Amino acid sequence: MSPSEKFTGLRILVVEDEALVAMNLEMILEDLGCVVVGPAMRFDQAEQMMHSEGRLDVAILDVNLGGQPVYPLANHLKETGIPIIFATGYDVSGIPEEWHGWPTLKKPYSNEDVEREMARALGV
Repeated sequence: MSPSEKFTGLRILVVEDEALVAMNLEMILEDLGCVVVGPAMRFDQAEQMMHSEGRLDVAILDVNLGGQPVYPLANHLKETGIPIIFATGYDVSGIPEEWHGWPTLKKPYSNEDVEREMARALGV
């Protein structure tokens, strides 16, 4: 099954506070056939999108939004059953232990990294 078949039409919430990183991720996801929701560049904006954008299939969350940890958003997404992928410029040691083992993109990441972690998050 090709990436476009696995991911076509999936609605992906992108939460990323760096504009260039967000634009690059958006292009990668669109190449995979996904529909990008966002990007949300601030915590409050991400929170609002989570509640107003309808169906979300996966969320890709920058772990640090302008100095604010993203984990309260991650907890809400986890409770609603939406798969989460964390994105970070730091080592996994910068992620709280309860989130170790979750799909994670280490910046800078490639198209292949995004595809791999999407498949991991979705179990495909």
